[in-house]
Amino acid sequence: MELGRRPHVFVKLSGLVTEAAHGNWTPEQLRPYLDHALEIFGPHRLMFGSDWPVCLVNASYQQWYQVVTDWTAPLSPSDQARIMGGTAAEAYRL
Repeated sequence: MELGRRPHVFVKLSGLVTEAAHGNWTPEQLRPYLDHALEIFGPHRLMFGSDWPVCLVNASYQQWYQVVTDWTAPLSPSDQARIMGGTAAEAYRL
């Protein structure tokens, strides 16, 4: 939570499926971690990370992408756009 108070800190949503129970994880099990990151950092400091090719040990890129897009679906279109690319563009000055 301390990092959440630092406005210059950004968080990449990556590595969750890699660390999840191998072959036995569900999107619902990952949701509390995603929710917590959103609560602490907000959509303007969260960014999608593919974790490719490392994610392949436990999920396809498409599976991980679907987890994140399903999780962001209830958010506003602008918040979704931030998480799925806008935050990265800002953080990496693209």
